[in-house]
Amino acid sequence: MNVLMPQLGETVAEGTVSIWHKNVGDNVAVDEILLDVETDKVSMEIPAPRAGVLAEIKVQAGETVDVGTVLAIIQGEGEELPASSAPQSANPGVPSEAPHRDADEPTVIEPTAITEIAVAHYEPTSGTPAAAPRQSNSKLSPSVRRLVAEHKLDIAAIEGSGRNGRVTRRDVLAFVANGPSAASAPTAPASASTAKQQAPASPAPELTTGRIPFNRIRKLTADHMVMSKATSPHVLQAVEVNFAGVERVRKAVRESWKTEHGFSLTYLPFIAHAVCRALAEFPHANASVDNDSLVLHDHVNLAIAIDLGADGLMAPVIKAAETMSITELAQAVQDLAKRARSQKLKPDDLAGGTYTLSNSGSFGTLITAPIINQPQVAILSTDGVRKKPVVIEGPDGDSIGIRPIGILAQSFDHRAFDGAYSAAFLARVRGLIETNNWFREL
Repeated sequence: MNVLMPQLGETVAEGTVSIWHKNVGDNVAVDEILLDVETDKVSMEIPAPRAGVLAEIKVQAGETVDVGTVLAIIQGEGEELPASSAPQSANPGVPSEAPHRDADEPTVIEPTAITEIAVAHYEPTSGTPAAAPRQSNSKLSPSVRRLVAEHKLDIAAIEGSGRNGRVTRRDVLAFVANGPSAASAPTAPASASTAKQQAPASPAPELTTGRIPFNRIRKLTADHMVMSKATSPHVLQAVEVNFAGVERVRKAVRESWKTEHGFSLTYLPFIAHAVCRALAEFPHANASVDNDSLVLHDHVNLAIAIDLGADGLMAPVIKAAETMSITELAQAVQDLAKRARSQKLKPDDLAGGTYTLSNSGSFGTLITAPIINQPQVAILSTDGVRKKPVVIEGPDGDSIGIRPIGILAQSFDHRAFDGAYSAAFLARVRGLIETNNWFREL
């Protein structure tokens, strides 16, 4: 059976093999992790689609190929390999023998090859024997190996947060940022008294300077954002929303909810529920552009933007979100965020989105103009909720009250619909949030 480069999102056309976890000849079980793949949005573990023997590796670590390319072949019991299959290197991290060159053809050495060779042979310069490393450099992704070589780090000193303790790019960047001496070779530790004398009472933060080249994920993300701005005529509209009704529910169930579910109940699932209901009435916002047509979708597949810190962001998808309750939406968001940050998303988690929510509110933002997630036609930013004085209309006249107020800002594709349609949709979302009986929805 062929193992193919998966489609990791509608607009992703290629992926890079970062690590092979199995060698040719190894036995593999169904759903056992075979390799890691990097795209513009995510670094993802790819499981084996069937049990058998890894008979052939066609794409080596570090190579970038199109979606649908055969990465490897898993041979079942009694099966034979296709005649066209060529012998592969027993070590998937080592390139196979170089192709024949004419005598007058110049040999080109890629810079990345020099970097990776340097890392593979890096050893601590301390006179004492080096401790056994937690992992070999062959299990590091190309981007991690480049960072380790650039900063001359001892990989054994870095705590890994990936699968089986594997060091990720984020771990290396955090180590460099938090360890002033991390960029130098290991030295003998100072005595406790000396360290105490040398340590400042209140160390002042140091500015980070220098040039940090974009990694491949950041480059492709940038290309996607520029493409989206060039493709869709973006228009921004925003409304203020009174979250008093939502806040009453959150306060009433705060402790019992966290005890039962293990996480806090935020504003996001309430907003998601209102958006899904409103999209049923405004289907042109739950659509995508295909050449000269607007394709309306029969389900709300709600993409949720997840922040990954220095590694960027991704937007995994809650399928058929319009069928879910507040509790189910909250659990789905929590699950996607947890798996995204632990690099455990599956290819299907990033496919099929029809509308996107971008949640910057936890940082207290006032208003955000998000970039549309192509080929969708709209994206909603949920910004910070603050207590503000507002005018309250009543039968006896107007009064001033303090209410939790937040802004919902939608960027939409002007090709798909106009400002009046977008404004009506936002008004409907606001009305649902402000007037819905949320106690009944939980």
